[in-house]
Amino acid sequence: MSLAEHLIEFRKRLLIAAAGLLVGMIIAFVITDPVIHFLTGPIRVLDSANAQLMITTITGGFDLRMRMAVSIGLILSAPIWLWQLWAFIMPGLTRKEIRYTIGFVAAAIPLFVLGGLTAIYVAPNVITVMSSIIPADTVNFFAAKEYYDFILKFVLAIGVGFVIPVFLVALNLAGVMSGRAILRAWRPAVLIATLFAAITTPAMDAFSMLLLAGILVLLYFAAALLTVLLDRIKNKKDPLRAEREAI
Repeated sequence: MSLAEHLIEFRKRLLIAAAGLLVGMIIAFVITDPVIHFLTGPIRVLDSANAQLMITTITGGFDLRMRMAVSIGLILSAPIWLWQLWAFIMPGLTRKEIRYTIGFVAAAIPLFVLGGLTAIYVAPNVITVMSSIIPADTVNFFAAKEYYDFILKFVLAIGVGFVIPVFLVALNLAGVMSGRAILRAWRPAVLIATLFAAITTPAMDAFSMLLLAGILVLLYFAAALLTVLLDRIKNKKDPLRAEREAI
């Protein structure tokens, strides 16, 4: 294809992706009330006299709905814009690159969803613990915008954390890191997983921290063992490869 044809193809894919996003945003804008009700569950568990979700500006309610429409709309329309992106770049990839890309996406998406679900499960404990640490004679008034941003960033952070093992496997397939090197780094990996869990959860919530750290460590070891297995398969096909790695 010529440059002009590439640009026309890109414009077509972009318009389809934008239309999908717009539809997703409209749906998300309509369902914001049940989503807010779900996200504010941890607040309702608290004493209503000491915890309230509030909107501090005249346009705050509309702004919150728009922020939710964009983020939730991106998730709802993900199958559309991801397919358009894939359809645009796939003709330029080799068969091997296509297989690797499909494998990466097929593993990354479920892990990210699992991380998001874990974050949603842990979030009530985090909010409850943090909300209980207030000085005497004070009241929790959660600004709706900041509250939603906290939940969104919390879910994204843990979701991305769950996808990191897939990047380790990708680095192994690219020949950047061997399986043995990944496995030998288990001590710093456990430390990093524990620090990540400690940062994203409050210090007083030991259960949430241990749960998150334990899942991250298990995912790391699963990725490390998979890379070791992949290296063995490669070494059987190419006996000289093991000698080159040893050197």
